[in-house]
Amino acid sequence: MSQTTLRLARKAAAAMVITVAAFGLTACQDGGTGASSSAASTQATKPPSSETKAAQGSADDAPAGTPAKSGTKCTDQIDYAGDTRPNAEINTIGEETGHCPTPEKGDKPKGTPKKPGTSCTDQIDYAGDTRPNAEINTIGEETGHCPTPEKGDKPKGTPKKPGTSCTDQIDYAGDTRPNAEINTIGEETGYCPPVR
Repeated sequence: MSQTTLRLARKAAAAMVITVAAFGLTACQDGGTGASSSAASTQATKPPSSETKAAQGSADDAPAGTPAKSGTKCTDQIDYAGDTRPNAEINTIGEETGHCPTPEKGDKPKGTPKKPGTSCTDQIDYAGDTRPNAEINTIGEETGHCPTPEKGDKPKGTPKKPGTSCTDQIDYAGDTRPNAEINTIGEETGYCPPVR
């Protein structure tokens, strides 16, 4: 028998002795024999894997965030406005860890905080903004902030009075455009056009 084979045989025998000793120790601690003793002895002879160490380390670390209130969703407990994660993801983290995650704030949305139950186009004057009202209001719903009105070139003319047509507000006698065209300009821009 070669020296290498002899060394391997001795190492195998030593490992067998350690396994038997661990099995006997585990059986004594459990007060008998059984599947759990066998499983425990097998695990006792294995060095902890990196996964086991990571799991033990994470169990010792306290979860980050605020403790979740029983029966209350994290999104009902904490203001997550500006957090890009979906509410479902945030609430799942709270249920699984028992802690509501710390809100992730990206760039603070630009604009004015949106009033609950009020559309942005009812809250702010967007006359002259080329975006459709639906787009403006969707931004407000999604971010919680009404976007800053985008003003192109300021329309020429007189600011239109709410509920009054331009042709009732200004004397367009001599202007060759039809009243409908003048009033449409006023509705779309918020400004009655100068008389031609």
